Amino acid sequence: MSVSLDTSHGKITIQLFWRECPRTCRNFVELSKSGYYDGLLFHRLIPDFITQTGDPFGDGTGGESIYGPTFEDEIVAKLSHDSRGIVAMANAGRNTNSSQFFITFRPCPHLDGKHTVFGKVVEGMSVVDEIQLVKTDKKKKPVKPIKIFAANVEHDPWEGEKLPSGAAIPEKPLVKQKTKILSKEQCVIQ
Repeated sequence: MSVSLDTSHGKITIQLFWRECPRTCRNFVELSKSGYYDGLLFHRLIPDFITQTGDPFGDGTGGESIYGPTFEDEIVAKLSHDSRGIVAMANAGRNTNSSQFFITFRPCPHLDGKHTVFGKVVEGMSVVDEIQLVKTDKKKKPVKPIKIFAANVEHDPWEGEKLPSGAAIPEKPLVKQKTKILSKEQCVIQ
């Protein structure tokens, strides 16, 4: 199962660990299918660490899941931030996953147990490497915007199934709307 991100720097294909992290992967797939990620920016970039995206506000304070504002972690011991290209949920603390995620530029085992690892880049690591070279301001925001043009689900194990009970596709907020969904807390990866 995979999702591809068509970005301003090229295509990144992410293999999803849907058997190990079904709720997280279902959230990512449904948001991708709905166009939630289309047009969003990589709003945070720390060279030799991570790049972060998935926030419709573009500042780390927004986003919503199909399960509501947030949902629980799915920490799996055998899934680790043990290499470049690991894809994991950004959060503002335990059990605060929404729509934001990050991609690692190097192994980051100190993040294990803090963030749900739900995928790995299997094609397009050269694109991720190129993204890492973009200059940032003092707040770690890329000076030149890095955009997701489209998120495309390449294989959906839930195709044809209804959403889980209580789940719904969140509305993508208008860019000028500034109602914070996650509160004033930023999703932070440390």
